[in-house]
Amino acid sequence: MKILYAIQGTGNGHISRAREIVPLLQQYGELDLLVSGTEAEVTLAQPLKYKFHGISFVFGTNGGVDKWATYKIMNLPQMWRDMHSLPLKEYDLIINDFEPVSAWACKLQKVTSVSLSHQCSFVSPNTPRAHAGMFNYGAWLLKNYSPTTHHVGFHFQRYADFIHTPVIRSEIRNLQTTNLGHYTVYLPAYDDKKLAKYLNQTTDVQWHVFSKRQKTAYTDGNVQVIPVNNEGFNVSLASCDGLLTGGGFEGPAEALFLQKKVMMIPMQGQYEQQCNALAASKLGVPVLHAIDENFVNHLNSWIKAEDRVWVNFPDETAQIVHDIVKRYAR
Repeated sequence: MKILYAIQGTGNGHISRAREIVPLLQQYGELDLLVSGTEAEVTLAQPLKYKFHGISFVFGTNGGVDKWATYKIMNLPQMWRDMHSLPLKEYDLIINDFEPVSAWACKLQKVTSVSLSHQCSFVSPNTPRAHAGMFNYGAWLLKNYSPTTHHVGFHFQRYADFIHTPVIRSEIRNLQTTNLGHYTVYLPAYDDKKLAKYLNQTTDVQWHVFSKRQKTAYTDGNVQVIPVNNEGFNVSLASCDGLLTGGGFEGPAEALFLQKKVMMIPMQGQYEQQCNALAASKLGVPVLHAIDENFVNHLNSWIKAEDRVWVNFPDETAQIVHDIVKRYAR
């Protein structure tokens, strides 16, 4: 059997999940890997068959997307060429984690493909959605960015039959957790110097800020700024009291699994993150929508709070992969 697994390369969550899924898929046949996007620091151990530019957004420094930088790296003619270069009909199974090049190539060539992603959970009307204006561009983008014929989704809760609880990587499940009292931070849409200005005002707390922008670590008062890396982040997360993060999915899910406190600040103008934060808030996770003059007060209240959200995220990944292969392979 020949399998194509296409993965979104914007942000680190998709690649992190793929690190768990790739070895499982390799048990069923010859596996080719495709990644598109330019904004991930996490990598796969296995070689890529295809690496495409794709459609990426660039993180800003004030809580949102840098629209001008995103526009400058856009290359739709190249995406068109990449879409038509894929020999899709030689594959018995095509699995897609919110990856647009192969998804649209499958649609144009009328080839079946299966979403295995968090984003496809929004196919269900039961999945929590943040309020948006009359024309909900974010909802339109979730539906049309990476269209597939079948869906297997992940979310914090099972909102529909095709939605499973999060994939928690084995390296996270096997961590020995402690509580050394520090707090781990991953807010890639904010400048780390701006964050340090606020975090320095908290009392008797050490912060580990993982930065997409810094190449070398430095310390500013009670704040350690560390270049993003998978191993260092896992060590910090396993020994922290809590995680301060954006409105992503995999990071908060892993922290909740490890029974850490979580506070989320979803990116401004990023609909999916707003929806994720809403879903997490329904579990009891505190959510802020801006870093402003009240931010330090919110942080101090969160630090003092002992409340934790208890979740049940069983290890079902191998069974999910098995079911996809048996059901959808030609």
